[in-house]
Amino acid sequence: MKSNLDLVKESDGFPYQEDDPERYTRLVSSSYTFHLQDSTSTVGYLLPWVVEKMPWSSAWRVEHKQKRITPHPRSYSLDEQNTVIAETLKEARAHGVFEVLKGWRNELYPIYGSAAQISIERAGSALFGIVTYGVHMTVYVKSTEGLKLWVPRRAKNKQTYGGMLDNTVAGGISTGEKPFECLVREAAEEASLPEDLVRKGARACGIVSYFHIRDERAGGEAGLLQPECQYVYDLEVEEGVVPRPGDNEVEDFYLWSVEEVQKALAEGQFKPNCALVLLDFLVRHGLLTAENETHYIEIVARLHRKLPFPTA
Repeated sequence: MKSNLDLVKESDGFPYQEDDPERYTRLVSSSYTFHLQDSTSTVGYLLPWVVEKMPWSSAWRVEHKQKRITPHPRSYSLDEQNTVIAETLKEARAHGVFEVLKGWRNELYPIYGSAAQISIERAGSALFGIVTYGVHMTVYVKSTEGLKLWVPRRAKNKQTYGGMLDNTVAGGISTGEKPFECLVREAAEEASLPEDLVRKGARACGIVSYFHIRDERAGGEAGLLQPECQYVYDLEVEEGVVPRPGDNEVEDFYLWSVEEVQKALAEGQFKPNCALVLLDFLVRHGLLTAENETHYIEIVARLHRKLPFPTA
């Protein structure tokens, strides 16, 4: 059985310098830093084996001594960095260089840190170790039996975390998309929740941020770096409101008590980052407290990790 702190560590697995300086230094010093043309900030980390296998063209500046990677288009245009990134990933996909690219989405994720709007194919984001963004909403009911949460099970054939439990609504934010508009779209697609219900009732509750190191359940190569920020929302509904699968990504929804959710968390049934969102929900609703959780302070702190890259 997993403790709440175990669940946090599973998602927030990138070492902290103050806790494990040796591992932190080893991982950071061996990684290549990813930069954009007009920025001095590091916007991502690439692992050495990713750099070795990536089909870099002359439109990149690959500095092995400095361990630094920067798109360097022939024509000086910040927007051209998008073309360089896209063509490189398409080349890698065409030659089957990386397993993770088999999950190609034709969906762009934003990269912050440039004056231009820079994007990357979603499936390739972890190869460059950039910060990705999503929305997660917990839909709950205040019943006569107490608080209950709507919990979906992911389709078993999903490339990522197939068959695991999830948050009621969750999805990635594409380039140019606002978090709340993403939430409305995902709520309709995944849970068949009416737009007016979500717009009127969903309550923004902050963010959960962490630095994940992917394992085989994420699809593709294990060990890729994935820092993430999730915009968190709550939606209280009446007992007659029942989420239903609206696409092929969810198998079913269950209405579970807090105790049933906590049991499933301890059994490791939830997708790792969804477990963090639920822990955040339990904290905010006074169900996880300093009185019933020994590691309360560390858990709360690590639900809101400061990431070493530019963010939205």
